Amino acid sequence: MTPPNSERLDRLLSMNASDPLTTSEIDALALGDTKPIIICDVDEVIFHFLGGLEQHLAQQQCWLDPASFALTGNIRHRSTNEPVSKERVGELLFGFFDDYAHLLKPIDGARQVLQTLAETCDIVLLTNLPRTYLEPRKQNLCAEGFDYPLVINSGAKGHAVARINQYGGRPTFFLDDSPANIHSVAEIAPETILIHFMQDERFRKVMPDMPQTALQAENWLQTSTFIENSIRQQANSG
Repeated sequence: MTPPNSERLDRLLSMNASDPLTTSEIDALALGDTKPIIICDVDEVIFHFLGGLEQHLAQQQCWLDPASFALTGNIRHRSTNEPVSKERVGELLFGFFDDYAHLLKPIDGARQVLQTLAETCDIVLLTNLPRTYLEPRKQNLCAEGFDYPLVINSGAKGHAVARINQYGGRPTFFLDDSPANIHSVAEIAPETILIHFMQDERFRKVMPDMPQTALQAENWLQTSTFIENSIRQQANSG
């Protein structure tokens, strides 16, 4: 593992808002110093998160209104159509993870594309998830063919991505469905190549503009083509 640039790491540590466990997981990554890095979200990028969530909400007499990219305010009571409270949103999410954290299914193409990219790139999975569900998530990922290093994050992902960027080669790609995470990484780790991945057409329609992204992807074929071409172009220019 290549040691990080000490001056930049000092700056990063001084503003790092990450969970100490997130930091320790990142520092334990066994990344090389020449390969491109692909930092990939899990929910709604690798796994169909929304489909499972909507099944769970239906069992709780609720539904998800795709009016904007948010859960609070968009999860509604089926009987009244009123938004559920913020506290109830939390209860519903924990209930969902209790029932589905180990059962989510992959998005088409995710397994095959990452397996191919892993031949020439380091893959890191960076997911926002209550740590209570770490082991079920690992089991789910491994069972579905995604046996890559996993880092659990809390909140915006910019600090975690910046720290990952201290270890390993370039270029570094970041894939996520959340505009907040895209903005965070753009601000804190601006050298990262940003890919906004949103395969759910309902939510693509309500996405804000994200000019800092290099690609707004709808599927893994687009993503694979873009990453492979980007790596090839950088290699040729070098």
